[in-house]
Amino acid sequence: MPRGRRRLLLTVALSASVLLGALVLGFLGFVTNLPDKVAEPMRRTDAIVVLTGGSDRVSTGLRLLERGRASKLFVSGVYKGVDVSELLRVSQQAPRWLTCCVTLGYEAETTAGNAVESAHWVQSQNFQSVRLVTAAYHMPRSLLEFRRRMPQVEIVPHPVFPEHVKQDEWWRWPGSAHLLIDEYGKYLVARVRALIVGPLQAAGVNG
Repeated sequence: MPRGRRRLLLTVALSASVLLGALVLGFLGFVTNLPDKVAEPMRRTDAIVVLTGGSDRVSTGLRLLERGRASKLFVSGVYKGVDVSELLRVSQQAPRWLTCCVTLGYEAETTAGNAVESAHWVQSQNFQSVRLVTAAYHMPRSLLEFRRRMPQVEIVPHPVFPEHVKQDEWWRWPGSAHLLIDEYGKYLVARVRALIVGPLQAAGVNG
């Protein structure tokens, strides 16, 4: 094999090894830093925003609203055809008087869409602080998208912990491992998009 080609192959192999190592270390850091508790459970914010994707998220948001942690609740990414009464009925524990304080968003289909939809609602209400309710493994990407869309609004994370996701010993549970690896990949894509879109927005280009 010619020396030049051998050198090229070695360079490619070394670069691939470095990249793989960086991805593995990044993933381990991502999993290690996932929230394992609610940092400020008693704090009151102007509003609560729940991202759909699990029944425990909605029930947690409704419970927080009932306990006075905020005066309004916005649920983003709701299936079309579901109204507030149906949402309260499915949640079972939510009292009927909460109907007046819950708003549903039907447009979002992605986490980035959740952030856009929620930002429009938050800005329309002139709120300055929001408690964000979503799964713990989903929180890093959600915070990234929400803070990018609402830089002037304080976002207080409120993670929930689905029983089927084993954060502590994820390597022993193939389902949890696959979910966390997939979420890490989506988080990296969101980070790259933020790096690209941020400067474009600063230059006046919509993103």
